[in-house]
Amino acid sequence: MILTSTRSFVRRHSQAILYGIVLALLLFLLKWLELRFLIIHHLIEIYIGGVALLFTGLGIWLAIKLTNPKVRTVVIEKEVFVKPTETFALNEPEVLRLGLSKRELEVLAKIAEGSSNQQIADQLFVSVNTIKTHSSSLFDKLEARSRIQAVEKARRLRLIP
Repeated sequence: MILTSTRSFVRRHSQAILYGIVLALLLFLLKWLELRFLIIHHLIEIYIGGVALLFTGLGIWLAIKLTNPKVRTVVIEKEVFVKPTETFALNEPEVLRLGLSKRELEVLAKIAEGSSNQQIADQLFVSVNTIKTHSSSLFDKLEARSRIQAVEKARRLRLIP
């Protein structure tokens, strides 16, 4: 039933269908010719654009390779034990010269043990801000920028064991 109705529709409208197919083919042919003309007419620009894209990609790849060198940093931590050659004696003249208080010496000793500001505050029963103030004062007096520098200089000056 559907097949017969489709055949009758095609027979009745065969000229219109044929006319539509011919127009579609003609339109396809014109677009194909237009595209071909554009490609031929702008062939140099298309070629230059392709080369530019190729070199841009190559430049990005090279920049990534050059800015990310393959360098591995390996940190090796070893425990070092140094035998004390003699008993520790506090360098009193240096303490007076630097103007260090007893509390600052206590804080310096705790820093040398590796305690954090919070741990030092808990052990000495003061606030963390007080420890920060003492640490800042120690850094100024010892002319150090970090805890490590302060401890090294204090050991060299025999302020801590």
